[in-house]
Amino acid sequence: MSKIKIKRFDSRREPNTIDMEYPLFDGLTLLSLLHKLKNTLDPTLSFGGVCRSGVCGSCSVMVNGKATLACSYKANNGDYIEPLAYHTVKRDLIVDKSKTKQTLVDSKAYLQSKLIPENAPKVEVQSSCILCDSCYSACPVMAVNSDFLGPFALTRVYKYTLQSEQNNESIDAVQQNGVWDCTLCGECTAVCPQNIDPKMDIMNLRSKSVQNGYSDPNFANMSFGLDFTQGF
Repeated sequence: MSKIKIKRFDSRREPNTIDMEYPLFDGLTLLSLLHKLKNTLDPTLSFGGVCRSGVCGSCSVMVNGKATLACSYKANNGDYIEPLAYHTVKRDLIVDKSKTKQTLVDSKAYLQSKLIPENAPKVEVQSSCILCDSCYSACPVMAVNSDFLGPFALTRVYKYTLQSEQNNESIDAVQQNGVWDCTLCGECTAVCPQNIDPKMDIMNLRSKSVQNGYSDPNFANMSFGLDFTQGF
């Protein structure tokens, strides 16, 4: 029989995590399969999912190591389902997203001055973000810097720099643990269900940072093969 494997978590159980196998019912999206498993086999299985149409972002999980929306993914034999990475797990596939939402506050990713209506088309794609946290979960920087603001916060900051007359406070806020910490690997862009390109947004945000008098702090630690102690 075709099967999938789900990483289960319960803080009251020892050990806290356990991999459990479930039968695969062909032709179903992963979210529909999870509902079927919960309703027919295991009522204790916990997961998120509201709209079932790729709009709310609440059903995002890791499938075979890649963040995806369960409602948009058709389950396959052998799939391994996990909760999103870099999140505190509440139970099974349900995670606490409060820390990632806090990055929007920390980066001051909101409108700070008069809106420029004619610039609205320039940020139409960025405005479609559903805060599913897929990009955050895919970001390798999070593995080494848990304070990194993350892709969707930086995309939101870039959106408002285009949409308003002045958003200098946001530019100031993303200099530390922000635009210069990104490795530009593009993993965030690859997993975005809304076809947003956070990598490009971050690159553009770096340009805006330079225009505001900032520069990459990493340059100060680079010798470029020269020994400046010896002079020229």
